[in-house]
Amino acid sequence: MTPFNRSLPGPLISILIVFFTCEAPAAAQWMGKQTGCYADSIAANPNRPTVANPADITQYGVLELEYGWDHEWPEKGVRQTSAGGLLKFGLLCDVELRWTTTSVLWQSDATATHSSFGDNWLGPQIRFYRQTKWVPSLAFSYAVKIPSASTEDGLGSGEVDHGFTLLVSKDIAHIHFDLNATRYLIGRQNAPGFDQNGQFNLAFSRPLHGNLQFTGEFYGDTRLNAASPGFASSLWALTYAISPRLVIDGGFEAGLSSGGPHRHVFAGLTYSIANLYPGWRKRYSGSSAALSSKRFMAPAE
Repeated sequence: MTPFNRSLPGPLISILIVFFTCEAPAAAQWMGKQTGCYADSIAANPNRPTVANPADITQYGVLELEYGWDHEWPEKGVRQTSAGGLLKFGLLCDVELRWTTTSVLWQSDATATHSSFGDNWLGPQIRFYRQTKWVPSLAFSYAVKIPSASTEDGLGSGEVDHGFTLLVSKDIAHIHFDLNATRYLIGRQNAPGFDQNGQFNLAFSRPLHGNLQFTGEFYGDTRLNAASPGFASSLWALTYAISPRLVIDGGFEAGLSSGGPHRHVFAGLTYSIANLYPGWRKRYSGSSAALSSKRFMAPAE
């Protein structure tokens, strides 16, 4: 395991400064104030199909699964297919636990086909401000990669990576926007320390008809090292809510520059499995109702 002992890069420090600066005026909405947490009903909060994630998190107490299929051509003569997903849990009103995994990964070239488990990413997302009329929802997330993909077949690096993301989401008119800025620390193979790069995403979505929605995204990575140049890409998809708890999606990616995943098709779903805190809500509601009736009961004469 590569030790995480390097000083923080300048862009990451900037992100953290924004995080803590925004925290003070948002104190009334800070995660410690667990009021108004429970929703009347369960509704999915898809992070799919865009690379960007929304700043707003999974509902309090809800366990939610996203799963999908991807097929891409990362370079000439190479095809890659994978199946994997994201498991999310609304631990607190403003804290979500996240586990991203690739269940299986196949890569084919002119000589052979290799398969392996993919890598796993674990970490929290913390929303420190909820959207108001003039201010967007704001969140910060951290994820660490647990290397589990095969290094022998070239499907994984075998190194621990880190990602730090500032997330911004806002509804303007009938369009929803998600803006992400991420700093990655990528463990070097056969060498100490990390390579560093950034990723910037702007995703937007708009209802088309009924439960059908159109989604688009522009995103790109800065240069990681001599072997991994920067690139820009775009993504286009449709989503359909079969029910409030189940949303399906499908689309494709079209690269805008060299160095990126230029041909990529995908399909998947988001499903809210259950609220793991239903008993807490019942007790909380009962206690509140009893307290309210005592508070407003007329004194006996």
